[in-house]
Amino acid sequence: MVTLPSAGLGPVTHLLALAPAVARHGVEVCVLCACEEVARSFCESGVKTVVVPLRHKLDLAGAARLRLHLRGATVVHTHDRRAGLLARPAARLLGARVVHTYHGLPHEIAHRVGRPDAPLPPGVSPARAWWLTHGYLRIEAALGRLGAVVVPSRAVADFLAQHGLDRRRLHVIPNGIDVRRTEPAPARDPLVVGTAGVLQHRKGIDVLLEACAKVQAPIRLELFGDGPLRGKLERQAAALGIDAVFHGQVANMRDRLPELDVFLLSSRDENFPMALLEAMAAALPVVATRVGGVAELVEDGVSGLLVEPVDADGTAAALDALASNVPLRERVARAGARRVAERFSDESMARRMIELYEELCRPTGSPARNAIR
Repeated sequence: MVTLPSAGLGPVTHLLALAPAVARHGVEVCVLCACEEVARSFCESGVKTVVVPLRHKLDLAGAARLRLHLRGATVVHTHDRRAGLLARPAARLLGARVVHTYHGLPHEIAHRVGRPDAPLPPGVSPARAWWLTHGYLRIEAALGRLGAVVVPSRAVADFLAQHGLDRRRLHVIPNGIDVRRTEPAPARDPLVVGTAGVLQHRKGIDVLLEACAKVQAPIRLELFGDGPLRGKLERQAAALGIDAVFHGQVANMRDRLPELDVFLLSSRDENFPMALLEAMAAALPVVATRVGGVAELVEDGVSGLLVEPVDADGTAAALDALASNVPLRERVARAGARRVAERFSDESMARRMIELYEELCRPTGSPARNAIR
């Protein structure tokens, strides 16, 4: 199997769990990466890795180099738009089966999953949204006919099916991860609330800051990640008088999770967020917005608390509930870790992915057999 990851943090984290788990089942895996930094992460996990730069979606020279490494592959599994566009047709011409994981919609339309009438994000024109919905997704539908399309959440799979992708080729296989901790650590005083993600509008950090300013209990806020809105958000935090630290990009977020008492995801849109999965696997109680596939991961009131997007008051209330109720905080933390272990382990993900590979490789197989289940 040859797999090509995205440069995005979530997809890379996903593949760092998937590739070694698939290899443990006896599959010969080779990861083709676009940059040395990503490649090092896979080499450290013991997976064969080759660097093949792809500069943009029309990088024909990069596509030619890529094609050389696809020869002899039984399955080619792509994980971003560049690889999906350039590698899938080449792989099919070389006789390989093709799988593409759809890690997320373009942010300009992703907020409309489950909310078709939601207003457009700032700076996004109706023409741009129309093109992405009726042009780009039609191109994805055509590419999808080359093989199978994996989507981590049912919510996004349903959205794609509504916009032209063949339901028979869509397979819902949630992301997976290993559980590092099953018991929550004693909370600090004040309570440490944290989040991780790119500092963009879609991540809702502005709403998170507003919510933290409304929390009655004393808290400290830790933000991991960088992005174009960092300066604006730092000024907002200072104006609100929040005890907040902006750490910027960190090498391994999973190693920083023990520094937190509560994990908060305030996104305006998501598919199946790895950051939330990692937090639950570290036995952290979570508060998250009810967007995309988040409700498929978190059972509201059981393994976490769900709030509506762009609801600072509701988010503040959820944080106050966890801050003031130690038994609730410990109960949802344990339930979150247990839910990940039972339903979203890396081994479960690997087994389901291998089943899909085998189905595609059967002479009489059909990609419809396990579609959207």
